Parts: sequence; C-alpha cells; structure tokens
Amino acid sequence: MAQAQGLGKRYVKAFFKGFFVAVPVTVTFLDRVACVARVEGASMQPSLNPGGRQASDVVLLNHWSIRNYDVQRGDIVSLVSPRNPEQKIIKRVIALEGDIIKTIGYKKKYVKVPHGHIWVEGDHHGHSFDSNAFGPVSLGLLHARATHILWPPQRWQKLQPMLPPERRPLQREQE
Repeated sequence: MAQAQGLGKRYVKAFFKGFFVAVPVTVTFLDRVACVARVEGASMQPSLNPGGRQASDVVLLNHWSIRNYDVQRGDIVSLVSPRNPEQKIIKRVIALEGDIIKTIGYKKKYVKVPHGHIWVEGDHHGHSFDSNAFGPVSLGLLHARATHILWPPQRWQKLQPMLPPERRPLQREQE
C-alpha cells in the first residue's frame, strides 16, 4: 500500500512539473509565434467569411512574421482597434508609410500615410470599419499577419497578399 501511495505522489509531482513548464511555453508560443482566431463579420468578404453568417473562417495568425513591422501592401493583418483597445480587427494593408492614397469617405480625399503608419481597409467597403473611418493606423497596433485559413476544411488555403487594382497607392514618396 505504501508503495502505491509513493507511486501516486510521483505521478502527481511529475504532472505538476510538466504543467509548470508547459503552461509558460504554450503562453509564450501563442503570444509571440502564432495563434488561431475566428473571423467575425462581413468586412473582409469575399476573402474571409464568404458565406456570411453561416460559417466563420478560422485563420492562423502569425505574430512572428511582423515582429519587425515588416508588412507589405495586400497583407491581411490583425490589429488592435484604434477606437476600442479591447477589440482586435482584421483588415487588408492598402498603403504603407509615404504612400499617397485616395480615400473612400474619409474626411480628406487624399492622404499621405505618415511615417510609422499604414492604411488598412476591409474588402467589403460598405461594411467595414477601417482607415476610411479612423485614418492611418500606427504600426504599434499591429498584432499579427493572417497566413492561412484553417476552418472550414473546404476553405483550407494559404492567404496570398493581394491588392485590388483600384486601391493601389497613387504615388510613393521617393526614398
């Protein structure tokens, strides 16, 4: 009987040792490398959630790829909402710092994206709360780059950077 109690203690001790190693490693991975997120709403249709409310896409968010704020036009990114810091939004990068962009309903018709900022928009312009509502977004608000659709299975795919031709910047500032 004493041997069984000793065995049970050993298993409990091993479990807690593993638990106290696994939890910090998992949290660090999810915070610094990658995580998954469900996309809600119509703002990124048809790229994400093409079926509307019937099914939400689940995407892989790669934190590691933007650690140096290295984004390009056409990337789909997750960022902290400039209006509500408790909320994350997912949008497409339309313009980078120094680009001049023609806006859609913003207070100015043309905007030069300032240093350290990007211009983001949803693919479904009529249903998107984006830079046309709040202006250029600080790179510091970037959370991750969406790299793959993981769910539903029939939509498994890698997300390629794509910039609609009508949304290309008008001019790029000379470096």
